[in-house]
Amino acid sequence: MEVGLIDWSAPWLLPWRVIGEASAQRIAAGEPQAQALNRAVSEKPGFPVRFVSQSELPTGVAYEQHIFDTGSVPTREGLHDFFNGLAWLQFPLTKQRLNQLHVAQIARTGIQPVRGPARDALTLFDENAAFLQASDALWEALAAKNWQALFVDQRALWRQAHLLLFGHALLEKLVAPRKGITAHVYRVQAGADSLAELDAWVAGDLQAQKLASKPFAHLPVLGVPLWWPGNEAPDFYADASVFRLTRS
Repeated sequence: MEVGLIDWSAPWLLPWRVIGEASAQRIAAGEPQAQALNRAVSEKPGFPVRFVSQSELPTGVAYEQHIFDTGSVPTREGLHDFFNGLAWLQFPLTKQRLNQLHVAQIARTGIQPVRGPARDALTLFDENAAFLQASDALWEALAAKNWQALFVDQRALWRQAHLLLFGHALLEKLVAPRKGITAHVYRVQAGADSLAELDAWVAGDLQAQKLASKPFAHLPVLGVPLWWPGNEAPDFYADASVFRLTRS
């Protein structure tokens, strides 16, 4: 079973381990994925959704619309929807806000062959976002793709920074880590000291117009200090195919 491949000791999975490892063990033992995730839901009174089999999504009904209308999240077996379920469990307000924004866009434009900038940005955030609380110096170096400043000259500043991966496709890709995996980083305010506070802040900050403006910085995840042994080597960040310079 794919969930058996997850290394819960990976640094980027430490915030997810408590809520995810027990569910993964049940799924690996043969329990349907939706059922395993709903066990965790049962421990959260008033939780906004439940997980159901993908087969419960009616033909012709948009996935996001179904969640909005029924409070049911269609869930396939496999890592992608497993991490999506964990994201709901860990960040229910943020996931609910993303769903609301999707449905508002669907109401405005209908289901189109091309989603448009707002829905594209919502999907990108949902699939690949990471949240960063960091000093101005780190954020400015990241936004400028000044890798030398970000990862070498200011390496010590990462000890005061807080990076949390959110996107479920991003987490899925990192089950098999490779150097080129890149997160779309969304800067969050300092002072959100717990996951619940972070969830509330992000949910309150999300707006379709803001996301459509692409307020993201690109971060090769394995470059984060203390997250990957290889980045201690002096030439790790010299790989221009991963650590690309800003276009002039």
